[in-house]
Amino acid sequence: MSLLERERMFGFLAKGKSLRDIAGKLGRSHSTLSRELDRNSKYGRAYLPCMADRYAVRKALRQRFRAALKDPLTFVYVREKLRLGWSPETIAGRLPIDKPNESITPETIYRYIYGKRQRREKLWKHLEQGHKKRRVKTGRSVQRVSKIKGAKSIDLRPKEALGRKHSGHWETDNMEGIKTDIKVLSVTAERATRMVLLSGLKNKKSITKAKAVIGRFEKYPKEITLSLTADNGAENTRHGLITRKLGVSVYFCHAYHSWEKGTVENRIKKIRRIFPKGESLENVTDDKIRQAEYWINSTPMKCLDFKTPYEKMAEVIKNLRLENKLTGGALQD
Repeated sequence: MSLLERERMFGFLAKGKSLRDIAGKLGRSHSTLSRELDRNSKYGRAYLPCMADRYAVRKALRQRFRAALKDPLTFVYVREKLRLGWSPETIAGRLPIDKPNESITPETIYRYIYGKRQRREKLWKHLEQGHKKRRVKTGRSVQRVSKIKGAKSIDLRPKEALGRKHSGHWETDNMEGIKTDIKVLSVTAERATRMVLLSGLKNKKSITKAKAVIGRFEKYPKEITLSLTADNGAENTRHGLITRKLGVSVYFCHAYHSWEKGTVENRIKKIRRIFPKGESLENVTDDKIRQAEYWINSTPMKCLDFKTPYEKMAEVIKNLRLENKLTGGALQD
């Protein structure tokens, strides 16, 4: 009710009019007027229009809050992409592309997810880490120990691989379900495009790992398979076979320095959303693995200007073909 309506009601009541008569004159329900009187004339107090209006304004200000995520369009977009497994940074970066003139920051999305009003919805479960509470980034201390004999140190890897400006430098690792599983997942990621190759391995033997990597690399031009970085696990002891078959130089990280192959570690963290740690991989089919590979390579990434790894790899191959055409060479398949 407005202040004018309250003053008119007060005047009609002073003349002895009933609430139903007053409601008809004001175009209001008589129950609305009844509640108005009950709220503002408790404990024997007289009803005063100005005091009632001041109380209503103060109460309304306490109850109102800004709509979540700016507007309904952004609200629906953010929640939809969260359920697809997109990170807040990816959502914020892709929004202006999919919805021109719309924008939002990753911090706004995080605050919405962890806000008190959304606790019951448990939106944090859609995040990559799935932490119930927000955490701060912290480091850890490690030490160097021995590595595989005869392996090339990552210190010898071409400097162009470090900058991620040149394609063709890959990282690989195995992902387990549970320790007792015989079957594991081979994950190989390209550093510049973040392209991921997934292969199911029937066992943890090094020969199985080497053959899986060779089988996937053979389908790509040699210009895109220049080097491979691995850790000191026993599954990588047949690195010489990869070099002999493909001419790909294999480099090894320092022990316990997993961040030196951070691309594949990051991709494994993403894959864990489909194959959670602690769940067996024994019954995972090849179709499921292909679906996981398609999903991760079809998700836009901030580091790729919100393009997908598939799109970025297609650009690289297209540029290579154009360059070879101009120079009179032929792209080696």
